[in-house]
Amino acid sequence: MNNGAATPERSPLASPPPPAQAPSPTPPTTTQPLDWRFSQVFGERGAGEEVQDVDIISAIEFNKSGHHLATGDRGGRVVLFERTDVKDHGSRKEAEKADYSISGHPEFRYKTEFQSHEPEFDYLKSLEIEEKINKIKWCQEANGAVFLLSTNDKTVKLWKVQEKKVKKVSQMNLDRSTAPINGRPGGVGSPNGTISNGGVGTLASLRLPVVTCQETSLCASTRRVYTHAHDYHINSISNNSDGETFISADDLRINLWNLEISNQSFNIVDVKPTNMEDLTEVITSAEFHPTHCNTLAYSSSKGSIRLVDMRQSALCDTHSQIFEQHEAPGSRSFFTEIIASISDIKFSKDGRHILSRDYMTLKLWDVKMNSGPVLTLQVHEYLRPKLCDLYENDSIFDKFECCQSGDGSRVATGSYSNIFRVFGSGSGSNEATTLEATRNPTRRQLQNPGRTARSLNTLRAVRRGAESTGIDANGNTYDLSTKLLHLAWHPTENLIACAAANSLYMYYA
Repeated sequence: MNNGAATPERSPLASPPPPAQAPSPTPPTTTQPLDWRFSQVFGERGAGEEVQDVDIISAIEFNKSGHHLATGDRGGRVVLFERTDVKDHGSRKEAEKADYSISGHPEFRYKTEFQSHEPEFDYLKSLEIEEKINKIKWCQEANGAVFLLSTNDKTVKLWKVQEKKVKKVSQMNLDRSTAPINGRPGGVGSPNGTISNGGVGTLASLRLPVVTCQETSLCASTRRVYTHAHDYHINSISNNSDGETFISADDLRINLWNLEISNQSFNIVDVKPTNMEDLTEVITSAEFHPTHCNTLAYSSSKGSIRLVDMRQSALCDTHSQIFEQHEAPGSRSFFTEIIASISDIKFSKDGRHILSRDYMTLKLWDVKMNSGPVLTLQVHEYLRPKLCDLYENDSIFDKFECCQSGDGSRVATGSYSNIFRVFGSGSGSNEATTLEATRNPTRRQLQNPGRTARSLNTLRAVRRGAESTGIDANGNTYDLSTKLLHLAWHPTENLIACAAANSLYMYYA
């Protein structure tokens, strides 16, 4: 990749950007920071227990209602959890008999799991395709069944999970406790154990077998398999608000699929140059607008976000808007473009803002103002002097996800040492909370709000040979080998689910 390449100019065919406007009103500022508390943990690791690579969580996603949560891991498994504190009991007596208590915050329980993907081998390219789940997206529920999309590097699958009744024969005509003797049928159908030659015997006592439903079991079945459409690794999938289509994105292309058609897709974005030596940037994330079915956004490794209107043309070579932050003159370094690469983007629930995460910062963009982000939040500024070491051990290429609260007033993202940070995104808010993915989330607190660059004069970074540990600006040790990459915010309540290796932690406020 050519780090010194100039930013591509806007195509003359593209729609001119709207004049710079004042950002749309941000959510009201909350005066008091939220008091985050530990809620639940699934798959907690014991002291000294070694974590298997296949058990490490690689994707987290709440469904639209927040009643279900799905996680995917590197072993290709999808695990489903369901909310238990909102069950609709028929009467107070039934509620009192329930095996769980109604609490003041969302609680989940394990529901089921299934093997979504298996390791494969591409013989044409001599390439191993690992089973790791890259993304999970929930689809619309139907007839009591839940549907979800899961993807690894090459293949997207549509899954249906529903309860099925297990039917068993509960009554037989013959008494199984009475064994037949010398070929003669025993049991209640023939009191004498015989039936006369040509006669009907005692048919008055004949009973037909009765089939009853004694229990139910959850069954996961593959409804569609969408494959052979990507030459490069899939990094994103996103459902459309029309409920009929979705997109899948790799490094160079974005494809549009119909949920009901698995053998055909339409390429709507293609950034692959004629000569691969001219390649200057790749697609890193893509997402549909939450309410406008014709609009999607995708981010690039150069730190830009492009808004695309699919009504303009079949192949969306031109963007309707581009959001990027121009660097200050003289501030460019070898690491500038690497840390500017956006690893994740999320639309706000109302579609008026886009949240993006690059290596060092969170940025909030107003879709009506492309002159620059309306908010920039420093996540781990104390690592800036260590970029050279981070580059040598490849930590600088870690891809952190981001999420936003349902009301849009707060944002969150992960960092190293299994910590994640929650910021207030309202106008004038200084809320910046640091939480650790443990049963005691508040034992490590950063003092600085993170909205401006911190003073690095007091930084005491420590390097101990090949170890990836050091000390941050507040004197706390940080560990680059433990990183919190994946997290999700409940769509309607202040509940965050995050993954620390193979453990799923939940916190509420």
